[in-house]
Amino acid sequence: MPTTGATIQPPAAPLGHQECQVLQAVGCGLRDDEIAACLGIPEDAVAGHLARILARLGLRDRAAAIVHAFDCGVVTPGRGPRGRATSPAPPPAARRASGPRLQISMLGPLRAWRDGRPLDLGHLRRQAVLTTLALCPGRTVSQQELLDSVWGEEPPNTNVIPVYIYRLRKILHAEGSPDPAIESDRHGYRLLPGAVTVDVARMEELAGAAGAAERAGDLAEAVRVCSQALDLFRGEPLAGLPGPLAELERLRLTERRVVLVQRKLDWQMRLGRHTEPIAELSALTVAQPLNEPAAAMLMRALYLSGRQADALTVFDRTRRRLAEDLGVDPGPVLRRTHQMILRGDDARLGRAGTAQ
Repeated sequence: MPTTGATIQPPAAPLGHQECQVLQAVGCGLRDDEIAACLGIPEDAVAGHLARILARLGLRDRAAAIVHAFDCGVVTPGRGPRGRATSPAPPPAARRASGPRLQISMLGPLRAWRDGRPLDLGHLRRQAVLTTLALCPGRTVSQQELLDSVWGEEPPNTNVIPVYIYRLRKILHAEGSPDPAIESDRHGYRLLPGAVTVDVARMEELAGAAGAAERAGDLAEAVRVCSQALDLFRGEPLAGLPGPLAELERLRLTERRVVLVQRKLDWQMRLGRHTEPIAELSALTVAQPLNEPAAAMLMRALYLSGRQADALTVFDRTRRRLAEDLGVDPGPVLRRTHQMILRGDDARLGRAGTAQ
């Protein structure tokens, strides 16, 4: 593996030409004798260069030098040292014409696939670092932001972020591709734009399309597309991942799912499909017994399906839970729905929305 023919200047420190070559070779995993043979210099000269590299870059040992070589772009995983190209490289758009081959799913336990093959992402902290990058599409994330997002107020004693990024690059890298999945510069790290698909972004695209269908008056299409968005959820989002960011996103995405469920079921009600939402609404009100809009919608669905007694039971159950848990009476939506059921106001109960 040649290491000559390129002058790579890592941005972090002023290294000489031969020191850069040695750093390249070290990053590729070559031993001192192999480096000496490649560069045509004595083996003790290689050791001297390496000692100066460690001192100038403030690195602890050879392993840290390897990580630094990957981190600053001197070496790309699976590609050996990066030198001057002998022919023009195809533009990024052409290289990725077939679309992203890396998929990341966060609407459940974190998962990743390369060309349909599942990837082993390693331990939870490393997964949390990848999650932070995936939740910031198109944006560079600094080391400090990664530390705050994953460790919060208890950061590690050592600078582990470059090591985690190095490992993630190796895991995510596509064999034969010149591009790493994770880019780095002096400001931090980011997932390569266009190289990765993330299910959270896809879910939001579908939710937006469902809203557009509603505004166009096509409620059946809105239900269909919203169902596709909900099918992306595979359980608790980011289940088990540590860190403040994962916890916040877990709560946000869980609430996002509830909102989408309620929108879909309300559209079904407005289409006159009153019995279809009952099972999902029953499960939702069990999981969230204080969710008054969901309880009101379930009452409407039950009443319009000929189950008035069951609808009134839902009201009584929800009223008791509100009093016991929060010390409050039912809100206006729930009270109004209750009164319409008692009056037998089928017309208003069948109209759009829950706030009748």
